[in-house]
Amino acid sequence: MDLLLNVVLLLVGFVLLIKGADYFVEGASYVAKALKVPTIIVGLTIVSIGTSAPELAVSISAAAKGENAMAISNVIGSNLFNLLVVLGACALIKPIHVAKDVVKRDFPFSIILVLILLLSVADRYNPLCKAEYTGDYVGTLGRKAGILFLIFLVAFIIVLVVSAMKSRKNSEDEPFEKMNKLLCAVFIFGGAAAIVYGGDVVVDNAKAIAIKFGMSETLVGLTIVAIGTSLPELVTSLVASKKGANDMAVGNVVGSNIFNILLVLGASITISPMLVLTTSAIDLLILAIVSIISYIVVVTKNEFGRLEGFIMVMMYAVYMVYACIR
Repeated sequence: MDLLLNVVLLLVGFVLLIKGADYFVEGASYVAKALKVPTIIVGLTIVSIGTSAPELAVSISAAAKGENAMAISNVIGSNLFNLLVVLGACALIKPIHVAKDVVKRDFPFSIILVLILLLSVADRYNPLCKAEYTGDYVGTLGRKAGILFLIFLVAFIIVLVVSAMKSRKNSEDEPFEKMNKLLCAVFIFGGAAAIVYGGDVVVDNAKAIAIKFGMSETLVGLTIVAIGTSLPELVTSLVASKKGANDMAVGNVVGSNIFNILLVLGASITISPMLVLTTSAIDLLILAIVSIISYIVVVTKNEFGRLEGFIMVMMYAVYMVYACIR
């Protein structure tokens, strides 16, 4: 009976995610047009923060309970899912042409953050933390690293705001369909609430189902929880891609990955420093390699085509097999 209830709630969560993302994208797109702000900026800020809310809730809760392994595996797993599955799936629907700001500023910044995080867990080479080499742990992430990430977050938001203001000042008025302001607010806040709540419902019940089938907590954190908390990014980006707002789809993925590291992980380790498993360090290295390869594709082709999208999804499938059998 409990298993049946979990399955029903899981389906309800998916419905909330899909409809919430649909309304949220529509409301956010209208705000961007009304304020003459490029949709890429909206995707990198409002949409990214909204869809990163499940990761933030899960990781903060885990950090507060001292279950920090779940927090870092959630962030790494979510970022891998965003990069390979979300972008890959969007590219399969329609080839994605990446905006210049993403190529020159946001994508490289996301890679730099992954490399900084990778160096931060190697404590013997990095003064940010003091390592505790016990068992399967390779090192620690301490409060200094968390504070550094939060400072980077503030700087990143300031850069985005300045960029948005310049774009608004230099942009020309373009005709667009008017929307009632109250309805727009309902779409944005109601859609965001549905995304967050739907993500929580999906994660909780997917985790419960997985545990009943004998999966370990660590594997659940890296797979079920990471995928579950990334469903808002997947659904929101797919909806944006279908509506032709590919800039928002790419901005949502890159922005979410940046916010996952700076906000989600930064806040988590500021609250409670964490020991980092060797397996998590390996996953982080995989994330760095995948990020660099994806960026090379963007720079050389200036787009993610259907072939690249298929390869990215297959790469994630291979990674999932590796995560399950190791």
